[in-house]
Amino acid sequence: MQEKKRLTREFFARDGIRVAKELLGKTLVHATPYGTARGILTEVESYMGETDKGSHAYGGRRTERTEPMYHQAGTSYVYLIYGMYHCMNIAVMSEGIPQAVLLRGLVPADAESEEVMRRLRLEELNMKQKRKNRELYTLKNYPASLDKHLSDGPGKLCIAMHISKADNDVDMVESPDFYLTEGIRVISSRIRIGKRIGIDYAEEAADYLWRFYL
Repeated sequence: MQEKKRLTREFFARDGIRVAKELLGKTLVHATPYGTARGILTEVESYMGETDKGSHAYGGRRTERTEPMYHQAGTSYVYLIYGMYHCMNIAVMSEGIPQAVLLRGLVPADAESEEVMRRLRLEELNMKQKRKNRELYTLKNYPASLDKHLSDGPGKLCIAMHISKADNDVDMVESPDFYLTEGIRVISSRIRIGKRIGIDYAEEAADYLWRFYL
């Protein structure tokens, strides 16, 4: 399969709302133990830096955790939530301005990627099965809901794409195995907007319509 054109530094070096909207339909590429996974982005959220009460960088919190958001546009920011799930973000704008886009959902870009992503999700599900002393799933016998919800949600996205803390603070413009490319054409009428999810603590910022999805 011929690789599509990679997204450049210039693409990411713009404000977080514009970049988020234009990331819809783009393809996230990541190497995994089962081969390369490619996913077309379908849902994202914008986090607009030190004045955004929903952002980890609100009020200028520049810590070891948030440092990647302050790095050059196109840098990955991966963190752990609930002590068990990873979330994948991309720093945008410019160095020193901690805006980022959270990747909330994607779909496999091709059949090969779908198989890779299914294998990775099954690994995660089988870890839970083992803890409960239950029968393990196989590629021929697994919950019907798996394919429907293969990578919808930031935690499932990271599992399906094999993204972890090892992928934090990576320059996705230069990385050979973790980057974004052009994907499918998305017309503006397909883009929906809504409130960001899981930030009820963010006062008025919880109502900002900075979630974009197809």
